[in-house]
Amino acid sequence: MSTPSAKPSTLIKPTLETKFHIDPSWWSRRPKEDWRIELLSHLLPEQRERLSQSEEGHKVDYIDPETGEVKQLDELGLAIQSAAKDPNFINPHTSLVDCIFRVFLANGNIPLSPIELAEKTGRPAATILKTLSGSTIYKGIRPTQ
Repeated sequence: MSTPSAKPSTLIKPTLETKFHIDPSWWSRRPKEDWRIELLSHLLPEQRERLSQSEEGHKVDYIDPETGEVKQLDELGLAIQSAAKDPNFINPHTSLVDCIFRVFLANGNIPLSPIELAEKTGRPAATILKTLSGSTIYKGIRPTQ
């Protein structure tokens, strides 16, 4: 009598080298307004006040200063890029999850490993890995596939 072969697992346990990013599909399953509210919460107070009263709309060309890539951004996206230039955008007083989320907002959601995130946040890579690889998905931050 043969036993059924075990089905290979499609889940891989993340390591310190596993790349993470903000998964757009996670956010697409939520109301569009949730994304806007989340982004507004990461702006400087004066930006938040001004943009919370405005509607989404007009897009402008934004040139990524590191890659030279031209992207279309709305007013909120442009404000995030402006806020990301502030030295306090990523700081030790920001929660770990918000700090990681802000790194991805600032870098155009380029996937990064916990080791790379540690360099950008000043937080321990092991703590980042433990936080991001648990059963809870924070702000759509998931391993890339």
